[in-house]
Amino acid sequence: MSRFWSPLVARLTPYVPGEQPKHQVLAKLNTNENPYGPSPLALAAVRAAAGDDLRLYPDPVAGQLRQAIAATLRLDSSEIFVGNGSDEVLAHAFNAFFGGGGAVLFADVTYSFYPTYCDLYGLSYRRVPLDASFRLDASDYAGPCAGIVVANPNAPTGIAMPLERIEQILRQNPDVVVIVDEAYVDFGGDSAAALVPRYDNLLVVQTFSKSRSLAGLRVGFAVGQAHLVEGLTRVKDSFNSYPLGRLALAGALAAWNDREWFDKTRGLVMADRERTAGRLRDQGFTVLPSSANFLFAAHENVPAETILAGLRSRGILVRHFRHERIRNWLRISVGTTAECDRLAEATASIVGG
Repeated sequence: MSRFWSPLVARLTPYVPGEQPKHQVLAKLNTNENPYGPSPLALAAVRAAAGDDLRLYPDPVAGQLRQAIAATLRLDSSEIFVGNGSDEVLAHAFNAFFGGGGAVLFADVTYSFYPTYCDLYGLSYRRVPLDASFRLDASDYAGPCAGIVVANPNAPTGIAMPLERIEQILRQNPDVVVIVDEAYVDFGGDSAAALVPRYDNLLVVQTFSKSRSLAGLRVGFAVGQAHLVEGLTRVKDSFNSYPLGRLALAGALAAWNDREWFDKTRGLVMADRERTAGRLRDQGFTVLPSSANFLFAAHENVPAETILAGLRSRGILVRHFRHERIRNWLRISVGTTAECDRLAEATASIVGG
């Protein structure tokens, strides 16, 4: 511990991302990256933007990108906020909307960055237990609180909840902001963005990292009524007025407009997800129903840490969490068809042996 740290820094427990290996592995299925590359149009746009104009600052309001997203969602650009990945957008939202007193509510098994944001901004929080099947009960999110965060589909479980349950949470909590984190929604969930005109307390957050294969560019966005976007913008402009560079703006705009590539690649991921889930179930795994680009699985006889080590020895990385409720579960990103086949062959050898 450095003697120069503030008391806040000394208390922080930072979020730990999935391992990014320095040496080649056969299958990297631990960080939910899209196995298929970005849209060719996005790559061309990035190359075209890599010119002399890089000496100039980017558009601080990301006008073209916001207009494109708004047009697709049938909203106004004043209802769209963009930032340096959805993690930054979420961080700004916690800072902007959850300081009113009381606890921020989120599930006990969900994205582990949420408590980190709370610690960073000095916010109280309460983890609300999922039920025995890892599903969220909307009735548990009623009563006084500082705000609510729901990952839908949830991570790391992959389970999606229907929009009527999101609406129930919104109606139960009209005086606080409800954030719906939709990082994985394009792989089978229903977006709450359609509810934005009806609920002034709804903020929907999405990313270009997963379904549009742009994790390396760091682009995320939020959808909410104009007063929420204005609040986010006030925080952003007090922190970094230029969160997206010229290359990120160009690539994201082209990727958003290339609907054909988007639909093709997410369709491949969803097909291999279901095929791989079936093969794992045949091997004795319990696999939760997933609407994301990953599977959450536990074997009935073989501990998760044994499977994790066995896969690693075969050059296959998956994610294991030490949260008590899910110590025997593994989160497995959906790779290419060949990577999914390699995974299933490896697990068959491990649990069969």
